[in-house]
Amino acid sequence: MTTEQMKGIYVLILENHADSEVEIGKMGGIEFKKGFYAYVGSALSGLEQRVGRHLRVTRKKLHWHIDYFLASPGVEVREVIFAETVERKECEIAANLHQKSIKNFGCSDCACRSHLFFSTCLTELKEDVYNSFHVVVEHFRATKINPV
Repeated sequence: MTTEQMKGIYVLILENHADSEVEIGKMGGIEFKKGFYAYVGSALSGLEQRVGRHLRVTRKKLHWHIDYFLASPGVEVREVIFAETVERKECEIAANLHQKSIKNFGCSDCACRSHLFFSTCLTELKEDVYNSFHVVVEHFRATKINPV
């Protein structure tokens, strides 16, 4: 990697181990079912730093909607799918996902319905995310996260 920070888009594959209600900033309490979620984000000022922030277990300032969800007990990151790009492509990724959306989550700075999607089946969710990446970008990578 050059001295320039890598820019891009990413999807966090998450597992929520139990039904729960989570306070999501100004959105208030949201019911999250046990199952799997895909969160679509962008990092045009540093992909490694942004994803690293999401993966950090230690206390951090809760800023984005996803920070609140990730801070709730029983939620873990299972995989990160990402692609390098200098263009905002997260809305295109989100538009190509066919899973149930969590209305208004993670999209306060765009016109999307949501940037968080739910499925009871991990395999279906990952296939949907991979297919969406294939439509939007030429190359992408996936990294499985090992629980600590």
